[in-house]
Amino acid sequence: MAQFSSGGDEDGEGPSSYCVIHGGSSGSLTSNGDGSVSITLTDPQLVDCETLAIPVFQVPNERELASVKRKAKEYIVSEAKTKRKKKKQLATRPACSWVYFSREYIKEYSASHPESTGLKAATKAASNAWKLMSLEEKAKYARQAREVWDKHLSTAPSRTPKPRKQAKLITRCSPGRLLNVLQCFTSEQKDAVKSMGFGSLLGLRCRTLRRSLCLWLLERFNTSRRSLEICGEQIPLNPKDVEYVMGLAASGKDVVNSGPHDVISDLRHSYNATNRGISVRLLEQRLAAPEAGEDFKRSFILYALGTLLSPTARLDVSPSFLHFLTNMGVVHQYNWGKFLLDRLVREVSRYRQGKQRAVGGCLLFLQLFYYERISVQGSAALFPVVVPCLSSWGEDEITEREKRERELGGYGYGEVICKERCLPLQSSESCGQQDITSAGTISNEVDQDPVLLHEGNQANEEQMSGEITMKENSIPVSLKSKDVVCGAIELIVESVRRPCRNNEYGCNESVDCMKNNGHEETCIYAPCTCPILDCNFIGSSEQLSQHFSCKHWDSGRRFRYNSPLAVSLGMREHFLILQAEDDGALFLLNKAIENIGSTVMITSIGPSSLTTRRFMYDLVLRRGNSSLRLTSLAENFPGQVKGFPPVDFLLVPTRFLSSSGQLNLDVCIWNNKELGLSSW
Repeated sequence: MAQFSSGGDEDGEGPSSYCVIHGGSSGSLTSNGDGSVSITLTDPQLVDCETLAIPVFQVPNERELASVKRKAKEYIVSEAKTKRKKKKQLATRPACSWVYFSREYIKEYSASHPESTGLKAATKAASNAWKLMSLEEKAKYARQAREVWDKHLSTAPSRTPKPRKQAKLITRCSPGRLLNVLQCFTSEQKDAVKSMGFGSLLGLRCRTLRRSLCLWLLERFNTSRRSLEICGEQIPLNPKDVEYVMGLAASGKDVVNSGPHDVISDLRHSYNATNRGISVRLLEQRLAAPEAGEDFKRSFILYALGTLLSPTARLDVSPSFLHFLTNMGVVHQYNWGKFLLDRLVREVSRYRQGKQRAVGGCLLFLQLFYYERISVQGSAALFPVVVPCLSSWGEDEITEREKRERELGGYGYGEVICKERCLPLQSSESCGQQDITSAGTISNEVDQDPVLLHEGNQANEEQMSGEITMKENSIPVSLKSKDVVCGAIELIVESVRRPCRNNEYGCNESVDCMKNNGHEETCIYAPCTCPILDCNFIGSSEQLSQHFSCKHWDSGRRFRYNSPLAVSLGMREHFLILQAEDDGALFLLNKAIENIGSTVMITSIGPSSLTTRRFMYDLVLRRGNSSLRLTSLAENFPGQVKGFPPVDFLLVPTRFLSSSGQLNLDVCIWNNKELGLSSW
């Protein structure tokens, strides 16, 4: 509000002076006595010591003085606005291909349609013609726009973006919103999620982001190197880390979210997609329906991307995601780990450049990655390694971790650790030892010269090559007796022991080469192969269980002992992998097609010689009032069953199959511990 104060002679004669104050500006208003008023502004930001004359009839008049005040105020405000608008004009951005086409088309349209007045009809006709053009026809204008754009980039001055400093994190990444939807899914919908490779999201437990931690990580996120600079180290990020933390596949085809507009026009119409995007509330309504078909799968991926995996600055889901959701049969083949990381780097870069206030991308991945790679004192005992790590961090675990961070003095005071994505099968050091040991050979020769075995160069050569030659005539009789063994001979006998051939799979036993005790034939660490067709993993049954949980958690069905499980096998499916939730043991539900029907059996993946642990199973198949049932032992096989093994099986006639050839049955497996038996 402008304020004026009157001055001058006491009798009212002579020039009168008035002080003007407006906001942070000041000046003086002086009556000249000739019917005019002079205003002098002293604020250099508005008008540098300018003197203005505003004609008035009589300054001392109170009514006219109010008018002068109002005019002075309006002038000062207008001058302030004018000064603020005087900024350096940026270079005009070049036009896009559509603009070049529309200019040419509108010119021709106006010439051929003289009755048309204005640009509205011509612009609409140009828009319709542009939509009907092919990519080859548009290439001419795209090339023209690209040439102008390249010229603009080469001549325009480089613009250095100002780093954004923000005390409050704004993000659309909302794990709690996705968790609420997941908790309402039926078993069929969960199976559909697993079939697409997103089964790890069903283990989501945390609801909120720790925004202070996310802001701290964003300041240390090097987008060019794709690394986090924490604790004086640069920790690189790659798609395998996404697979390790979020459980999304880090191999396969690249996800491409671009293409012709007409390919997804029907899908855009189905989801009411606008220029702003696809409504999240619309997707929530669709996911609330009990169906688990193709529309459900597409809606779930859109919702997961828009709320957790790849959110943008907007609340709605980007319709560009529809480009890779046209064929839902290949969704599980995409490299989702690479896509998530690429989108996170892109969104953080846009945020740093000041192009958006909200931070896009999966910030939950950054948060959980920090928890896993930065160890604080005592945290390793609280949070065991579970792959994927997404399922091991709930609200209670995160609250406890944040408490430990505060006790240490804040973030970044822990120790950088390197956690393997899967448990290593064998260290390089042990591999070297195994190669040296296995290279040795043992020879028992008969020689007439009873000379000591280890003398001079011969002993050194034998020690280097690992070959020990024992001369039968030189062996004392006491060596062949189990009662008396002298010290020197005991060293020789001990040197012919070698590790078990399953050493690389975890066995620490040694085998006596002089007498075969049958350990290797019954070793529980005998190798087993992964049942996945394109996987070449070989390891012990325990290592195989860890490998399957890490790499192929969405390729089988999990079950509980002594609890029936409804399963289905398609016409072209020959086996189904089952994994126990209690101990991770793997089983195969095998199916073979015969002339009169199908044979069904269950086998346990383990060494064939393993008899200390056996499993009983029950198969039940019903059709109307008829039912088939088999109760038997699950035989051990070190992988897939080939041929027709001599084990019990259930013969299912063709009429028990569904119209589509699908086999539906109930499976129940017991272990010997629950039955209180050591073996059967």
